[in-house]
Amino acid sequence: MQRCSWCLGHDIYERYHDEEWGVPQHDEQQHFEFLLLETMQAGLSWLTILRRRENYRLAFDGFDPKRVALYSPAKVEELMQDSGIIRNRLKIEAAVNNAKRFIEIQHEFGSFDKYIWGFTDGQVVKNSWKALSELPATTELSDRVAKDLKKRGFKFVGSTTIYAHLQAIGVVNDHLITCFRYTT
Repeated sequence: MQRCSWCLGHDIYERYHDEEWGVPQHDEQQHFEFLLLETMQAGLSWLTILRRRENYRLAFDGFDPKRVALYSPAKVEELMQDSGIIRNRLKIEAAVNNAKRFIEIQHEFGSFDKYIWGFTDGQVVKNSWKALSELPATTELSDRVAKDLKKRGFKFVGSTTIYAHLQAIGVVNDHLITCFRYTT
C-alpha cells in the first residue's frame, strides 16, 4: 500500500494520514479541533502537535468552542502551567479568541461548516500532485480564507496555516496520485 511520503516512518503520522487527513469534514467540533491544532502548530512540526493531541483535548475541554470561548485569564494561566501542551501564551489566548470568532461564524452562517465549505461551493478541490515538491505552501484559496478569517478577528491564521487546515478537513485533496487515499 503506497502512502504520501510525508507520513512515512511514524505510526502516529501514518494513522493520521490513513484515517483523517483529507477526509471531508462536516462536524462542527472537529472543525474547531483541527483549527485549534493547526494554529497551535504554527512554527512547529505537525508531528509535535499530533503527539500532544490528547493533551490538547483534555486541556481544551474536548475542543468545545463554547467552553473555550468562556476561558478566563485565570484559565489561560492554568494552561500556561500544563506541560502536556505547547505553553505559548499568544497561541493559548488566540485559541480563546478564535473560539469566540468561530461561534460568531456559526451564528452568521448557521454553521462553521457552511462557512468554510462555501469558499469552494461545497466541492473538494482535488489536485493531482506526483511529488511532495509540487505541493504549494499556500494557494489563492488559502489566501482568501485567511484574509477573511483575519478580517473576522481570528489570530494565527496565516495562509500557510489555513492551507494546512483546508488539507486536513478535506476541502483540498492533496494526496499524491500514487497514494492509496488519492481516490477517496
